[in-house]
Amino acid sequence: MNTAMNTNETQDLTVREKEEVTTTEEGTREGLYFRPDVDIVETEAALTLLADVPGASAENIEIDLRDNLLTITAVVEERGSRFRPVFQEFQTGHFTRQFRLGQEIDQAEITAEVNDGVLRLTLPKAARAVPRKIQVT
Repeated sequence: MNTAMNTNETQDLTVREKEEVTTTEEGTREGLYFRPDVDIVETEAALTLLADVPGASAENIEIDLRDNLLTITAVVEERGSRFRPVFQEFQTGHFTRQFRLGQEIDQAEITAEVNDGVLRLTLPKAARAVPRKIQVT
């Protein structure tokens, strides 16, 4: 077996810490804000954005699109507890992230859904941006 091929095929998993959003802008909600981890996948017809927003429900996610700036804000409601943690490694907080959209996105057709703490935004490409084959006769 080729060991060079094995090392290229496997990757070590690394733990990533939550990245707190630091900004000079004033917020309207108190609490910590984190940048959600995001994956973006492209097909011929659309871009799909997957954002990790654990603890946020569909009712508490706001997606705003203004001047080609897509803003995602997910508010995580604190659950009351009668226990006080002695040691805590996981911080809870809200999520916010912004993306600048290009002209190739059909902004009127963007859809969003959340399932098991993952927000899925489908950003369809505008008709002029979708690749197509032209038949020669």
